[in-house]
Amino acid sequence: MFGKVTVQKMLGSLEGQLGEDDFTQPLEILVNSANKNNEFNLFGSFAFKNQLKDRLRVRKEIYKLTKDLRLPEPADPIFVTGLPRSGTTFLFNLLSLDPNHRSPLYWEIMNPLPLVKTSQQKKWRQNKINFQLKFARTIIPKLRAMHHIRGETPEECMLIATMNIRSIVYLCMADVPEYAEYLKSCSFESVFLWHKRFLQVLEMTEKPKRWLLKDPSHIGHIPEILSAYPNAKFINIHRDPVESIGSFCSLTKNVRLGFTKSVNNERIGEMVLDFWRHKLYKGMIDKENLHSDQIANISYYQFINNPISSVKKAYSKIGLDMDIKTENGMEEYLAKQKNLKKEKHSYTLEEFGLTSKIVEERFQEYIQTKAF
Repeated sequence: MFGKVTVQKMLGSLEGQLGEDDFTQPLEILVNSANKNNEFNLFGSFAFKNQLKDRLRVRKEIYKLTKDLRLPEPADPIFVTGLPRSGTTFLFNLLSLDPNHRSPLYWEIMNPLPLVKTSQQKKWRQNKINFQLKFARTIIPKLRAMHHIRGETPEECMLIATMNIRSIVYLCMADVPEYAEYLKSCSFESVFLWHKRFLQVLEMTEKPKRWLLKDPSHIGHIPEILSAYPNAKFINIHRDPVESIGSFCSLTKNVRLGFTKSVNNERIGEMVLDFWRHKLYKGMIDKENLHSDQIANISYYQFINNPISSVKKAYSKIGLDMDIKTENGMEEYLAKQKNLKKEKHSYTLEEFGLTSKIVEERFQEYIQTKAF
């Protein structure tokens, strides 16, 4: 896949310029697992390797800028959490309309430095990222229907975590079972150390009132989040895992088809079911230690039926206020969404070797909570 490129060759001149050595072990596991289990196409071989190098380059730039600085604590964050494909993106987009919230934009995550100083520089960087995304949608045609991304839109923390080579991004790109097992048990403390540094870099231009952040895997890392952000609060959305698991299987399949010559659907089903069950159950235990005003829980089905009412209740639970301007903005956004023609994301559990019964049995304790 990489032409058996070694980790040392991949690091090249970056070695010694990346700060703490928290990346070598996951990089070795990821590269070895990718080489062992995948037959990448021409694009996939280049893109996988280039993605790793590029994220380490961003890390190098952040380290160079911040290593001799004592940066102030970033603004307190709110984390949107929940199983993948459970409405977290819809909730995240709605919450982003609150002017008190600031989220990292896709172009900022992919190419944050040097910091932009003019609107022209910002526009140029957005255009560059949008060109890359347009090409990605050519390679992965169903990407728009599953997760539409623009350079100037808020984006998830899973891309920030790639600087530590600890991210579910790579589970979507390739069949890497050894790496998936590693992500289930490794510490994410260093991920949030660098996550925090990244936000501190963005705050060099302007400090928001609150950060609004999202990544499905955050449900399994609440202690590490609180270690970095003691005042963090969480809005957690619950959806029937039968729906979430099937949708994430389909997303993984379609992304991998852009990178590899073939995919094994049953291996995808097995990985997705096991990985997200582990993350969800760890999060259920960890959330028991949160104070009542630190977390608000939302039912997916109630949220879909009445989004603004659900958000208002969540705000009240964690001590936030919603002004009329924000509420009106959300109403306008919802009205526009109703008029949009959306591509249908079609899939079945059976194509991944799963059934509703299998998923329900694996998530039995969670389903019994009737949170959704």
